[in-house]
Amino acid sequence: MSSHLTPRLAPLDPGHPDAQALMAQSEALMSSLYPSESNHFEPADGLRAPHGAFWGLWLGDTLAGCGGVKFHAPPGEPAYGEIKRLFVLDSARGKGAAKQLMARLEGELLQRGVRIARLETGIHQPEALGLYRRLGYVECGPFGGYALDPLSVFFERTL
Repeated sequence: MSSHLTPRLAPLDPGHPDAQALMAQSEALMSSLYPSESNHFEPADGLRAPHGAFWGLWLGDTLAGCGGVKFHAPPGEPAYGEIKRLFVLDSARGKGAAKQLMARLEGELLQRGVRIARLETGIHQPEALGLYRRLGYVECGPFGGYALDPLSVFFERTL
């Protein structure tokens, strides 16, 4: 991130045009890497309160990254939050933006008393895989409505 612009994290409506533009870039990237059956794009409504939270990271007036968490409380199982729609512009990658967004989303979970974070990502995203491993996420099996997919990697972390 540019040294003269301080990153600013703030809640963001996932339906906002800037958020939609970032998500469209993310979808284009994912669609270039994986077949449609291996992409799991969460609609904006799934990331709004009370069942979710969505945050943006701005550099100046530019929305440089976004990410959300969807809250799950399966009967008879511990509640968990699923990290969804994490995406950072190329110009902000490798500079801590995704790490800041992940910390904020994990904070959302902890504020709700949820101590398990889970996510699904793909095998063709080495930067994402590295980030999640550095943050303490460990591989797990499919969860929720996911099926085993050789193109998917499932992660979880106890917060």
